[in-house]
Amino acid sequence: MNLKIKVWRQKNAKAKGGFETYDIKDVSPDSSFLEMLDILNEQLINEGKEPVAFDHDCREGICGMCSLFINGRAHGPDDDVTTCQLHMRKFKDGETVTIEPWRSGAFPVIKDLVVDRNAFEKIMHSGGFVSVNTGGVPDGNAILIPKEDADEAMDAAACIGCGACVATCKNSSAMLFVAAKVSQFAKLPQGKPEAARRARNMVAKMDELGFGGCTNTGACEAECPKGISISHIARLNREYLKAKIKE
Repeated sequence: MNLKIKVWRQKNAKAKGGFETYDIKDVSPDSSFLEMLDILNEQLINEGKEPVAFDHDCREGICGMCSLFINGRAHGPDDDVTTCQLHMRKFKDGETVTIEPWRSGAFPVIKDLVVDRNAFEKIMHSGGFVSVNTGGVPDGNAILIPKEDADEAMDAAACIGCGACVATCKNSSAMLFVAAKVSQFAKLPQGKPEAARRARNMVAKMDELGFGGCTNTGACEAECPKGISISHIARLNREYLKAKIKE
């Protein structure tokens, strides 16, 4: 495959960025998207140019680092995949592929396609954990939890914090991320003692960091690589309301 790669280049957070276009040839349709970027960077290095900075780590769809906006979609033109799981067969020979970083005030650009997602870490530090003493590791059947609750908690815990929900939302809302992290504890007994404080603190931190409000358009769910349901946002709203009533 021969492609034109239109990629966002930005020296640092304060510099003015812009698109640059590169031609890349003989890319295998079976290459992953990040492998294609590796090939592009090798080409740029051989030409004496600076390679494109982009995030990656596991390349297995687990870590959420490979967050790119590709041809107008978070993680590119495929469903339920991260960027590293996207393959070049999803594109056509001769196509122009436009690559951008996440666009959100809460995710400032560090360089090129790399953004600072520390905001998610700060939200987690504000309440996305269990701090009560739960003792040693119990037998798997010692704490009786309905299977439906356990399944729903695990579905919420599948969120990898990539930020696709924020990048896709017209308001740059982090509600789906926060909802998933609240919901994974709300359905389990270990999360009950701190439930009110967790919901209150995480929502407050989300607002403080400049994320927008949720208007329930559902774009976040549509582009989430792990298929996190917006039903978790409803649970977050209920948890937050209960917390405010108790307060």
